[in-house]
Amino acid sequence: MKIKTGDSVLVIAGNDKGRTGEVIAVDRGKGRVTVQGVNIRTKHKKPTQQSPQGERVEQECPIHASNVMLVDPATGKGTRKRPIAG
Repeated sequence: MKIKTGDSVLVIAGNDKGRTGEVIAVDRGKGRVTVQGVNIRTKHKKPTQQSPQGERVEQECPIHASNVMLVDPATGKGTRKRPIAG
């Protein structure tokens, strides 16, 4: 996988297609990446003594690495990262 934590990526497939963000986490075993501000899901928390009302927490969920593309910092567009022939 050519994507690392801290890279800027463009989502090329799914509900968040066209959005860009920074990679927060990479799971190489499953081939998934977590991108900041992309694939937001709502998790419901049960009421506890500290928060008797309970709460809804929004968090980023991982998406498959094939659905993102690295962003070229010079142009700001998506680009393919290929090995240099030589």
